[in-house]
This record gives sequence, structure tokens and C-alpha cells, in this order.
Amino acid sequence: MNIFAQIRELITTTLDTMVQDGTLPDGLNFDPITAEPPRDAAHGDMATNAAMVLAKPAGMKPRDIADALAAKLTSDARITSAEVAGPGFLNLRLAPSVWQAVAKTVLDEGTAFGRGTVGNGLKVNVEYVSANPTGPLHVGHTRGAVFGDALASLLDFAGFDVTREYYINDGGAQVDVLARSVYLRYQEAHGQEVAFPDGTYPGDYLIEVGEALKAKVGDDYLDKGEQYWLEDVRTFATEKMMDLIRSDLKALGVEMDVFYSEKSLYGTGLIEAALKDLKDKGLIYEGVLEPPKGKKPEDWEPREQTLFRSTDHGDDVDRPVMKSDGGWTYFAPDIAYHYDKVQRGFDLLIDVFGADHGGYVKRMKAAVSALSDGKVPLDIKLTQLVKLFKNGEPFKMSKRAGTFVTLRDVVDQVGPDVTRFVMLTRKNDAMLDFDFDKVLEQSRENPVFYVQYAHARVASVLRKAADAGIATDDATLAAADLSLLDHDSELLLLRKLAEWPRLVETAARTNEPHRVAFYLYELAGDFHGLWNKGNEVTSLRFIQEGDPATSQAKIALARATAIVIAAGLGILGVNPAEEMR
Repeated sequence: MNIFAQIRELITTTLDTMVQDGTLPDGLNFDPITAEPPRDAAHGDMATNAAMVLAKPAGMKPRDIADALAAKLTSDARITSAEVAGPGFLNLRLAPSVWQAVAKTVLDEGTAFGRGTVGNGLKVNVEYVSANPTGPLHVGHTRGAVFGDALASLLDFAGFDVTREYYINDGGAQVDVLARSVYLRYQEAHGQEVAFPDGTYPGDYLIEVGEALKAKVGDDYLDKGEQYWLEDVRTFATEKMMDLIRSDLKALGVEMDVFYSEKSLYGTGLIEAALKDLKDKGLIYEGVLEPPKGKKPEDWEPREQTLFRSTDHGDDVDRPVMKSDGGWTYFAPDIAYHYDKVQRGFDLLIDVFGADHGGYVKRMKAAVSALSDGKVPLDIKLTQLVKLFKNGEPFKMSKRAGTFVTLRDVVDQVGPDVTRFVMLTRKNDAMLDFDFDKVLEQSRENPVFYVQYAHARVASVLRKAADAGIATDDATLAAADLSLLDHDSELLLLRKLAEWPRLVETAARTNEPHRVAFYLYELAGDFHGLWNKGNEVTSLRFIQEGDPATSQAKIALARATAIVIAAGLGILGVNPAEEMR
């Protein structure tokens, strides 16, 4: 039940009658009309822009439309008042029974309350993490993993058919470097002294891999040239690193549907097929690029290259797809990978990149636009850096990783629930400060505690009610006399619960799961506010001694709040707390 959608439908239906009775002319477009919470809650429960939107095409003054619309809307039992404000905005107040019915709906539907149909079953591919398989995931990957996973869950909740995907970058030169680094650890496992040249991976995490390689092949690779062992060690090392990455993701509560290997694109004709598709569309040509910005002409060596005409699809410059030696550029397999996504029949593609990949956005959008003839949108979400602090100081690097703080470092310090929630307390493209001390505080300043504490408080109410012999199953609570929920603080909480379906739809349309975290914090605040008032006003307490009927109505509100919190936390991948320790 989306009350905002219902009132919008009432508004458009009423406008239809105004067209029929001649108050408004034919041919008006009602699509831009909204019904949403006003910026200032003192102005009412909802506001609509209907009169402002229709004034110009109708050739009428906004206030004249608003006055006529207001007079008709108040004939509906759900609308207690409709007031024209400013140049023609219409502020609506709804009957308390509208809000009271929300609690029953939540109790009837459970955590399915708010599940949307905006996705309409469209197939969406969400690709995230996609870290090079050369070491453990670091804290930047952690943010991308949490964001991508929450976004995938949000889209699923909103009615999309979601595939979670990880692109394994196992086709480039960095995998050869990994193999050489593992070979050094393999030599070390045999008692040899080794040195790690610049550019290799010295982290302790490869010690076990070197020992595992020794256990598998014995001394077969010792004192042998690269041509003898490089390919086998590359495959072995990549598999071990992916086992580590899968384990790290599992610790964070992330499970992928698909792991797609870049290596599978080579020697299979997939890259050639993708570029042929572009060539058949007249988008591949031989040409010479202009000098890069900031370079003097004398520093530039013009040479003919095989180029993708990406400027035809919104890019700034055309992009090379083949190097002068005949090998593919890094861009070519990425084109082929997205070509494969299009061929798999996805209706929407979402890529989650680190902020350092910002320069890749336009070219990838251009590629997908060209490959799909503009039919498959690609949304690229960039996740900004995370700054780690502990005891007021920047958190030091991990010895095990050698050069960075790992995902496991973070999860081991604070747990997956805290990690996930805090990573979503900022919009993905904003910098995030992660303070190990603050995220474990039990205070309002710690959003994950504040939200989980609200759920735990409801659980404590249910336990006390059970001890008092009050039935608190959802069916019984849904049948309670909810008209007893008439205090301003109770109605405020009911209004916030009513916003949940609309919030889900908005967050899914914008691909912004942080909106869920923000909403949960606000919902928890309204609940805690009601709880605290109950400490002063006994009639607001959830359990009314000697009055089970009133108690059940108030507990129904608390239980409905817990259900929505649990649904929202489920999207974020966070467990609701039954009690706080």
C-alpha cells in the first residue's frame, strides 16, 4: 500500500472529472503531477504540484486550478483539508484513519510491505567488486561490495530480476606479476632466500599460496625458466586468490550469482565478435587521434590506430581498441564483456567502479549504447574513498596485505553488520570517514546502533507483553482497534511507516541504497521519540496495565515499526537485533 500513489491517483482521477465537466481543457498531460511529503511538515501531510504543472498548458492561473481541485478533493473521506499555498501549491491533510490503517497493512504483509513493482521484472545486471585477483580485498573494495550488494537487494525488493556479477580481471599483465610473486613464495617454501623486485606483490598472504604450490608440484618448478611454469602458476595463483576473495566476500555477507572471467574472452572469438558488431555499424575505423590534452605537439607521436568511434555515442574522444603491435587495448575486452551482457538479454546494466575509474565512464556508456543500439542503459556508480581512523589517528596499513587495510581487517574489528551499515551512511560518490571507535559507540551518533536499538526495544516490548499474558501475534495485533493511536507522536510514526513504499521506489529509480539507511535512521528517531515521551506520559507507553485492548493497539504500532526496520536492514544486508549487549 503506497498512500502517496493512492492520493496521486485520487488527484489525477479528480482532474479527469474536471476535464469532463469543462473546468479544464482536454489533452493535458498528468504525468509530471506528484503527491509527496511537503518540505515543511507543518504545512500538511502531502503536497501536490498539480495546479503549477497544468497552469500553462491549460491557459489558466495556478490558483484557479488549485481552488477548484481543492473543493473536489475534500469530498473524499480521506482528505480532511486542502489548502492552496503560494502561487498554487496544494497542501493536503489526511484523516487519522488513513495513517492508522498503515499499521494493519504492515502487520498483514510483514516484511513484504513496501515491495515494489517499479522493476516490472526487468532483467538487471549489477557488476561490483571486480577486483584484480592479485590479493585480498581492501577497504575500498569493501565499500564497493557493500554498495553493490545493497543496490542489488534494493532492486530485487523493487521488482527487478537481478543478477549479481563479479568480473575477474585475470587476462592482463598483473596476473603474470602475481604468478611471479607466488613463484618467489614457492622458492621460499623450499628454503631459498628470495627478494621481491619492485612491482611484485610482497604481502604475507602469498606465503600460503607458495606453500600450497609446493604441496602440489613438489620441486618440479625449481630452477626452471618461466616458459616452463608461468602459465600453470598463473592459473593456480588466480584460483587461490579467488578462493580468498570469495571467503572475504562471504565474511561480509556478499554472495555473487556469476563470476565472469576476462580470460574467457581471449581465444574464443568474443572480442572479435563484439568489434565486428561495431564495425558493421560503421563505428570502427583506422585513424590518428589528436594529441592528449596538456601535451605539446612535439611530445606527440601521431600513429594510425584501430579506433572505436565512441564520440558518436557521447564520448569526448574516439578510443583505441587495438595497439600498434596488433594486441588488444585494455578497452577491447571490456567492450566484449559488455557485448556479452547485452547478448545475455539484460534490460539494464549497472557497473560499480572505484572513484579512480571515473575516466572510464563515458567510454563504457558509449560502448554499451553502440552495442545495444541505445536500447540497454548503463548506469555507472562510482564509490569514493574511505578514510579509516582509530583513536583519532589514521588507521595503519595491514601487515598481512603489505600495503593496505583489508576487508577482513575491517570486518574482524567491528563485524559485518556495522561495516555494511556505516558504508551506506554516505552517498556512494561522497568521501566516507570510518572511525573504528565511533562506529562501536552505543549512542544516537552511531546510526547502526540507533536503528538496531529501536528493533531491540520492540523485541523487549513483545517479551514483556508475553509475560503479562497479552497476545502479540501479528494477526491479533492487526485486528486491534488502531483508532486508539491518535496522539501526535503516534501519528508521526505512522506517517513515517507510510513513506516506506515510496522510499523504496525512489531509491530503486535512482540506484541509491543509502536512502534506505537514511530512512531507517529517521524511522528509528521517531520511534525512540515516542518511547521517550512514554517515560513522561503514561498513556503513551506500549503496555497499558490492565488494558489489553489499548496495549495491543500500541504494540501493533511498535511491531509494525520493527517489521519495516527488519525489511530495510534486510536490503542493507544487516541483521536486526533482538537485544543490545
